[in-house]
Amino acid sequence: MIQNKNRAALPMLQLTFPIAVEQFFRILVSSVDTMMLSSYSNDAVAAVGLVSQYSFFITLVFSVISTGCSIVLAQHIGAAKTKQELNHIAQASAIMVFLLSIVLTFLVIFGTEALLNCYELEDSVRKYAWQYFVIFGGISCFFNAFSLLQGSILRSYGYTSEAMIVSIIANIVNVVGNALSLYGWFGLPVLGVPGVAGASGFAMVVSFILFLIIIRKKQDVYFSFRGIFKVPAETYKLVLKVGVPTAGESLSYNISQIVIMAMISTLGTFAMSAQVYTMTILRFVFSAAIAIGSASQIKTGYYVGAKQNDIAYKKVFIYQLVATSCSMVLIILVNLIKKPVVSIFTDIPEIHSLVCTLLIYSVYVEFGRTLNLVYVGALKGAGDVRFPVFYGIFSNWCIMVLGSYLLGIKFGLGLVGFWLGIGTDETTRGIVMLLRWKSKRWQKHALV
Repeated sequence: MIQNKNRAALPMLQLTFPIAVEQFFRILVSSVDTMMLSSYSNDAVAAVGLVSQYSFFITLVFSVISTGCSIVLAQHIGAAKTKQELNHIAQASAIMVFLLSIVLTFLVIFGTEALLNCYELEDSVRKYAWQYFVIFGGISCFFNAFSLLQGSILRSYGYTSEAMIVSIIANIVNVVGNALSLYGWFGLPVLGVPGVAGASGFAMVVSFILFLIIIRKKQDVYFSFRGIFKVPAETYKLVLKVGVPTAGESLSYNISQIVIMAMISTLGTFAMSAQVYTMTILRFVFSAAIAIGSASQIKTGYYVGAKQNDIAYKKVFIYQLVATSCSMVLIILVNLIKKPVVSIFTDIPEIHSLVCTLLIYSVYVEFGRTLNLVYVGALKGAGDVRFPVFYGIFSNWCIMVLGSYLLGIKFGLGLVGFWLGIGTDETTRGIVMLLRWKSKRWQKHALV
């Protein structure tokens, strides 16, 4: 055994605040990126939007490993496992990420042209899409993958502030690179989409190097390449056992969102625009709940690993209460000032009115979302992965998608019907996860 810090005693705010800031900054930078690219070319925005969904799926593949690594590490750290055992978890994850990144790099570089041939695209859009995906999704794949893994490892050890700082620096590098590529500052050539993709890729290189330096300096973070080929096969299996179902849930959820947007598109352009603008505003609202959910997963892993199940049981209820309070305060505040807020995005009266209406119904959605984010995070942190994943997939399709279709299309409630369907999914699923946590059946699923 080794003498680790008692990470279960880390203050919740110390874990949560950096994750919340990181989430907020990412959302802000993403919005700025889109605005900058739109000033260059609408075709470029369409092209990047098209291949971004495939970039997401690549990230999802790597999240199988990084999520599995994070949950397994948290419990092993809580159980004060040996330095070698902790190192093996990080090493197994690194090997899997490396092999996957090599395979995906070749697939993207040599398969993007065939992929784009599946779409009816204008020549300019096709060219921009190929340039962006090959450079960012392919050439930068290795650095994207390892940055994701390194960040997960640091957060598992409780170093969320360091992960936040690296993320902020990388995002600033990305924005500055985009500006240099698009605006021709200092007499530099306007590189357009290849420059934007290169800037995003370079930001990932910076992120990778900074994470590497920080991990090497942290004496209590065990991740070295010495003896990397001597990792037991059981370690690989354990990481994948946790990671694969979690990624399956994310995949199901995002595909269900694509299906819902396809149904909303039948209501017209105004409805689609209102949906996009409302979700853009809400991302700022639920960023705090996402942070608390992520921190809850880490803290629960520590407690369960340390055999402190009773403490974990009580603490998670407090985390949920804080998350719900934050989201409710923020969504009510947004509703109080919604007219000037929505005016930032649109001056079309019909869209403006729709977004204002959806923000009222968002109180229902955000209440359920906070239950999900905290209790699902806690259950996964405890090692109870399969139940929230399989129930989540069932709920996504049988309540959210089917309910949205029935209320929005069949019963003619339009966009409001879709939001009632989404809110009912979030709330009923959140209540089921609450009952699962109260049942204490998660205690049988500890990984250590």
